[in-house]
Amino acid sequence: MRLLRSTDLALRVLMRLAVPSDATPTTRQVAADMDVPYTHAAKVVAELQHLGLVDARRGRGGGLSLTEKGRAASVGAVVRVFEGGGDVVECEGATPCPLRSGCRLRGALRRAQEAFFAALDPITVAEIVAEPTGPLLLGISRGPEPA
Repeated sequence: MRLLRSTDLALRVLMRLAVPSDATPTTRQVAADMDVPYTHAAKVVAELQHLGLVDARRGRGGGLSLTEKGRAASVGAVVRVFEGGGDVVECEGATPCPLRSGCRLRGALRRAQEAFFAALDPITVAEIVAEPTGPLLLGISRGPEPA
């Protein structure tokens, strides 16, 4: 299974914000640090804010911060939200699979997908930034946004 780019970015943003730092990064800084387009980062941050995991403040002294809910969030729950509830394989659709009525693969893949999520459920955002990850995350920061 491969995570969507938005899922990957959401996890990396949460991880970056979970590390205590003097700086409060902006969405633009996070996008630059993660080497992703600003528009993509902005969409992910907006969803994280909608979920109550991130607080985003505008203006001077603003920036992104992780909420307590975000710090305690289950990695599995975050992945579920960003990945959606779809199946691993497309059995229906424009060209439905001819085996769909008697195939056991779809159910097996669904169970495997749920096992993947279940393995991530007990892990919190705070736990995934424990040493040595936290200092590494701070090391990728490029500093203040250029004027």
